[in-house]
Amino acid sequence: MPYLEIQNAEILLGIFTFFITSYLGVSIFIHNRASWTSRIFFILSLLIDAYIVINYLSLHPPVETPENQLFWIRLVMFICSFIGPTVLLLAHTFPHDNFKLKKKFLIPLIFLLVASAYASITDLVFRSIEYPAGVPMPIAGKGVLIFFLDFVGLFILSFIILLFKYRRSNGQEKKQNQYFILGVIATFSFMAISTVISVVIFKTSATVFLGPLSSVMLMTFVAYAIFKHKLFKIQMIATEVLVFLLIIVIILEGFVAGSIGILIYKIIFAILVGFVGFLLVKSVREEIERRDEVARLAHSLKKANLRLKELDQQKTEFLSIASHQLRTPLSVIKSYVAMILDGDYGRINKNVKQVLQDMEKSNERLVKLIDNFLDISRIEQGRTKFIFIELDLCSMVQSVIEELKQRAADKGLKIDWQAKACPTTKIMGDEEKIRHVIYNFIDNAIKYSEHGDIRVIMSPESNGFAVKIKDHGLGFGQIDQANFFQKFYRGENVKGINVNGTGLGLYVCRKFIEAHHGRIWGHSQGKDKGSEFGFWVPVKQVNRDK
Repeated sequence: MPYLEIQNAEILLGIFTFFITSYLGVSIFIHNRASWTSRIFFILSLLIDAYIVINYLSLHPPVETPENQLFWIRLVMFICSFIGPTVLLLAHTFPHDNFKLKKKFLIPLIFLLVASAYASITDLVFRSIEYPAGVPMPIAGKGVLIFFLDFVGLFILSFIILLFKYRRSNGQEKKQNQYFILGVIATFSFMAISTVISVVIFKTSATVFLGPLSSVMLMTFVAYAIFKHKLFKIQMIATEVLVFLLIIVIILEGFVAGSIGILIYKIIFAILVGFVGFLLVKSVREEIERRDEVARLAHSLKKANLRLKELDQQKTEFLSIASHQLRTPLSVIKSYVAMILDGDYGRINKNVKQVLQDMEKSNERLVKLIDNFLDISRIEQGRTKFIFIELDLCSMVQSVIEELKQRAADKGLKIDWQAKACPTTKIMGDEEKIRHVIYNFIDNAIKYSEHGDIRVIMSPESNGFAVKIKDHGLGFGQIDQANFFQKFYRGENVKGINVNGTGLGLYVCRKFIEAHHGRIWGHSQGKDKGSEFGFWVPVKQVNRDK
């Protein structure tokens, strides 16, 4: 006879269910030891494993005598006495981490458990055993109702609790309770039929060996509720299950082979597979942890980004309201100062006139600043209006140069205007916006230059026109070059020269040029080496006969 030859499926079923139950219980407990749901589930897995072993021994007692077999059958009932209360505790706690059952309910539960456990190992549940037709049949005693109340009654109560929790819960927790309910229904139905009803009512134990399958049903449903709905990571659990099942198959092959040599070889191979599987599971766990960390950071970043957008929108609305409110009084001040300077209120002396002129300049700076704020708010709210008409870009540049020529001369600077010959310099654009950009570039060149000429160059490039303003002023570094056209950014080397700057001018220029489908830039060789600012806009074909 082969060594440890397996003659039927009963022992295979027991081994399979034992390992599956053990794995699920240990795995859940290891992954969240602080959770009472995990702890109770682990205790339940130990009870079910004990039930599987004792149930097999009750069918195949080591010593085949009625007394010995009755002892193992009573021990099965003893183990089952603990399963009912444990399922109730799990149903009451699941899926939370805290133990919530109050003492006024816990104490009666413990009393019922003790009574049922005591009755199970005495003749109160099964007083004797008979063998009609050679099949063992325990004879029920007077205390079998205690066991029914403890086992069957608590299963029913667990089912009622889960139904109540299912109705009151929602979302993820509702789905978890749903799976638990299905597990209880399947388990109770199968176990009651195969283990209790068949023995007590139908007087046969022929189906008792199928009892372990009921435990797999309950453990699988509950474990799936935990795994699937993010109490643990399903990817890692799937990897662990695959490795675990592979080890079981390898060991079972060794038993089935019937040879000690093959069995030893299979056990060694299973250990090797277990080691490799451990490394694989560890790798999967690390990957999941990294992915979770990235997801957590992405979620935090998304929340922060949404908050920043809200703040930015609030800021834009505030700028719009504040700018409109400030512009009106500044316009009134400008009008009155102009009237006083023109002598509408009588002659003024030289000192007062100088003060009024300084006031006029300061007021004009404030008006320009508010105009920038208004432009920003319109741009960010999508309310900027562009009126595209046929423009002569060359004439527009010349007009701005004429306007700023005297300011440059006052600083000892000269504006050198260079326009390369081209058939036409007409484009389709918004006159006010393009003029704003040209004015801003030349004005900045004058503002931040102390010597040398300012060269304004216009030339045709790539089916469009480029306007470049070069100076011998402050210059700037690579960091400034990368950020000049961002909102509220000011170069480090200009903060001490123009303290009234806001860092909005170049940002507005960029938005205006981008609206014309053009591009804008700023270059410098470094500090004190001058700079070049420019833009390019495409040529739009226009009907010259218009």
